[in-house]
Amino acid sequence: MKELRGPAIFLAQFMRDEAPYNSLDSIGEWVAGLGYRGIQIPSNDARCIDLDLAAESQDYCDDLAGRMAELGLTITELATHLQGQLVAVHPAYDDLFDAFAPPEVHGKPAERQEWAVDQMRKVAVASRRLGLKSTPSFPGALMWHLVYPWPQRPAGLVDAGFEELAKRWRPILDFYDENGVDVAYEIHPGEDLHDGASFEAFLEKVDDHPRCNILFDPSHFILQQLDYLAFIDRYHERIKAFHVKDAEFRPDARTGVYGGYQDWGDRAGRFRSLGDGQVDFRQIFSKLTHYGFDGWAVLEWECCFKHPEQGAAEGAPFIADHIIRPTDIAFDDFAGGETDKAKINRALGIAP
Repeated sequence: MKELRGPAIFLAQFMRDEAPYNSLDSIGEWVAGLGYRGIQIPSNDARCIDLDLAAESQDYCDDLAGRMAELGLTITELATHLQGQLVAVHPAYDDLFDAFAPPEVHGKPAERQEWAVDQMRKVAVASRRLGLKSTPSFPGALMWHLVYPWPQRPAGLVDAGFEELAKRWRPILDFYDENGVDVAYEIHPGEDLHDGASFEAFLEKVDDHPRCNILFDPSHFILQQLDYLAFIDRYHERIKAFHVKDAEFRPDARTGVYGGYQDWGDRAGRFRSLGDGQVDFRQIFSKLTHYGFDGWAVLEWECCFKHPEQGAAEGAPFIADHIIRPTDIAFDDFAGGETDKAKINRALGIAP
């Protein structure tokens, strides 16, 4: 067994244009003061990282990691959710997803996709330079509008959708393999990979690619009413990143899984700060420890009620309290004895 590392925090939800949230150094000092030991950096945010320079310069990466180390922080991953999303966008979502890309590619889906792929490749190189093992990402979606089987799907439609998704991602996965970095897809509603079945379908299309892996975030499984503990049992070999994020699902006569187009606070399924929802983190940390996951436990804070500063302050001790120090002794060792072949044979009823 190995020990999870942490506590760490994903910075995306906290970055804004006011101190101490407006630069990596200042927000790093803030989260270190809260007790965090690691930071997951949104690679699309220029306030955190110059991605072009990180992909070109080992000196820049060394300086970046060194400045964080002076604060007692480790860079855990460079996240690529927004860029990964833009690798595959159905035309119905073009206008909405343009906001994730620079203005010069707005209204130009093909150029926007090329930009996204280039961004993913730069993160692969930057991650290698920083000594990182994986990048959390989204796969994008060509079929989300087909998630409910009405109208009936024509035969072969879903298979063709996964073929196209794999066609777009296979060269990226190969490039990540060349750089020794995993892509950890966050299994997430709105993505073509939103549960175990859809992940398996994609994995088959990329020929079980070794760099096609999973970011485990139980909050999205609460919202889908999926068994997130059994998910770990089934897919633990592919889990390469972990978001510690809470959620609750409280259906009533008015809304259920689909949410009725309501705002987050009025939905049956909603994200909560750590400890305020329904996720069984004791069992999650136990299972991940059992299976030897030694990555970072990273807070992703999203809550429709609690202030982010309170959520961040509560998150570090919450994670620290759940990290298990693996034992190197058995609890019943005291009752054992030295190996004695004759005694073993007698216990088994075997003649000497």
